Amino acid sequence: MMELNDTIAVPVRRVSPLAKRFPLPSYATAGAAGLDLRACLAEPVTLAPGERRLIPTGIAIALPSPQLVALVFARSGLASRHGIQLANGVGVIDSDYRGEILCALQNAGREPFTVQPGDRIAQLVVMPVARISWREVEDLEPSERGAGGFGSTGT
Repeated sequence: MMELNDTIAVPVRRVSPLAKRFPLPSYATAGAAGLDLRACLAEPVTLAPGERRLIPTGIAIALPSPQLVALVFARSGLASRHGIQLANGVGVIDSDYRGEILCALQNAGREPFTVQPGDRIAQLVVMPVARISWREVEDLEPSERGAGGFGSTGT
């Protein structure tokens, strides 16, 4: 069983010759949860306001267990300063996916935004996955919250 302090060796492959120009994903600080993914581009790509494009990272990974998932998140600085977000909210890299990691970037800002080759465009977080099996029941055990949905716990 994996311990929280263990480092997990994850095989990574550069799927594009261009990828050799850029460093592999890495943690920016000792306390960072996400590894920075970079744009594997030969030339800059400009996103007009409202436009979305798949931006390649040039890498593919092989998570060593179905109990792991890699999640792709937006970079907060790009989102807050330029409105650059992931079109799908959060990308999910399943343990059995072996293709190139692509980032569906969307410009929700008011100005065009140019992605330069090698720019840090997203972050990758590897997390454990709990596998479930369904146990169908007639009623669910009550809770304090109940069926209260959007906004039911306050503002």
